[in-house]
Amino acid sequence: MGRGRLFRGASALPALLLCSGLAACGGPGEEAQPEPAANGDATQADATGNPERGDWLVLWLLADPESLNPITSNDSASNQVLRWFFLSLLDLDNETLEQRPLLASELPEISEDKLNYTFRLREGVTCSDGTPLTATDVLFTIKVIKHPRVNAPHARNYYESVRDVVVVDPLTVRFEIKKPYFRNDLVLGGTQPIPRHHYDPENLLGGISVAELDDFDNLDEGRKARATRFAKEFNENFHRNPLGPGPFVLRDPEADYSTGEQIILRHREDYWAPNNPKLGDAWVDRVVLRIINDREAALVALKSGDVDRIGMTPLQYRINKNNQPFHRRVATKIHVSPGYTYIGWNQKNRIFRDVRVRRALSHFVDKKNMVEKLLHGFGIPVESPIFVERPEHKRNLPPYSFDPEKGKALLAEAGWRDSNGDGVLDKEMDGERVDLAFEVISNSGNDIRRDVGLTVIDEFKRAGIRATFRAVDWSIMLDKVKKFDFGAVILGWAMSVMVPDSYQVWHSSQAVPGGSNHVYYRNAEVDRILEDYRVEFDPALRKVLYDRFQEILYEEQPYTFLFMQQAISAWDRRFHGVTWYPSGSTDLLEWWVPPNLRKYH
Repeated sequence: MGRGRLFRGASALPALLLCSGLAACGGPGEEAQPEPAANGDATQADATGNPERGDWLVLWLLADPESLNPITSNDSASNQVLRWFFLSLLDLDNETLEQRPLLASELPEISEDKLNYTFRLREGVTCSDGTPLTATDVLFTIKVIKHPRVNAPHARNYYESVRDVVVVDPLTVRFEIKKPYFRNDLVLGGTQPIPRHHYDPENLLGGISVAELDDFDNLDEGRKARATRFAKEFNENFHRNPLGPGPFVLRDPEADYSTGEQIILRHREDYWAPNNPKLGDAWVDRVVLRIINDREAALVALKSGDVDRIGMTPLQYRINKNNQPFHRRVATKIHVSPGYTYIGWNQKNRIFRDVRVRRALSHFVDKKNMVEKLLHGFGIPVESPIFVERPEHKRNLPPYSFDPEKGKALLAEAGWRDSNGDGVLDKEMDGERVDLAFEVISNSGNDIRRDVGLTVIDEFKRAGIRATFRAVDWSIMLDKVKKFDFGAVILGWAMSVMVPDSYQVWHSSQAVPGGSNHVYYRNAEVDRILEDYRVEFDPALRKVLYDRFQEILYEEQPYTFLFMQQAISAWDRRFHGVTWYPSGSTDLLEWWVPPNLRKYH
């Protein structure tokens, strides 16, 4: 699974997907063509000359970011903004997907027992205010992530194996590990340092070690009070003032961030690695993120030149596939961008605690028909959260059948029947008569999720289930999800092409307010599997563990897994350097515009 900020080429932590149209895989195998043609696909085969700095890159966001706090945010809109401010110690090579140094000057020195990882930072790296980035900032960043009062359970779980962090010298930092974790090279290398002087100007965490924060309750009262004040201020005060070593700045948050309209990021004139995309720089002078909460309006903006890149829906692509004027201006690419869409059943709601109810509801969902009708064939049904191209994916899980009669039988077995003849199934629970009734929510502006919701509630109603669907604003929906304030939810997770770790989403420790286990799924065997998997270095044995993990999810249906989509990217043809890599992504840092094609000066 994957969160988009840690690595440009392939991310490492899961993030909630705002637009299911930007997720992932399967479907018709259409490939890009080198020249504008009737099918409209294009590559950069016609790009000539050397990259030069200039022009703006105008991107589309379906909703405002939840927050621009680099540690506490965990939604795709935030990730799409923050990627321009923060860089990781190591990056992934776009071609090979192997790790390479970015903020670090070299790959880490790893002890034979895998209990010590030593990183050396590059000399001359500075934050956007001119302050050098040092090993102290790396230490501070881990303190923030490990701090139990900081709202970052989605990130903290990956650092559970970190016992302490030691500053060896101003540019060298050593991670000391409690127990081996097979993905520590990815997780530690994916650390994105944030500057201590900006995020903790009073140095409230000074004199408190990572190990002591890990044992927070035993801190002495004075340091606990300081650490508590830090967490409160950090959680509340950094939603619109990011500062990091990346190539862009939000120069004036009041003027450059207009809620519901746009975010303007300006290139740093003093960037420490100028004109070097491999070290984080970009060729454009500005990145503008336009917030358009309607996908049809976003397509209109692309056609008019007000936006430079969007993700098209399958229907939009089909309608415009043979539109030659459109393809003279716009290039398109159908590509793999791993992620999946699901219906999550909130098990804090007593209705969904019975596994028979969740299984029954899944039998009312016709995934195959959704792929054919809603995605126009641009996707595949899925039965698990593991990317279908990964060896850990269990390939022999049979499709969960669309079988309304079987669903009705399971509900009857679970004691649901229409006792009063009103057409709605009911059952006595906790001493009261309860209708089988709930609301399904999703984010507004996403037509595919809306159509999924309307389709499933129609099928539920035929079975005597009183279900409703409501689309809500992205920020409102995230708040509801974080607080378990919903019945069922249609959402998506971004995934990674790298080796997976599903702990963040499925371990019971993550079923907390703000955690990624927002359906409150708890299973002792799954917990043991996820814990054992993290310390198993043999890929074959990890495969055995994850086969069983996927079997349990299949049996218990905490999600009704729906489908993975093919992503359809569309962008303005004035951009050169648009290369599609094995990860299924393109590197926006490499995009550039020849002087004669520039729009903005």
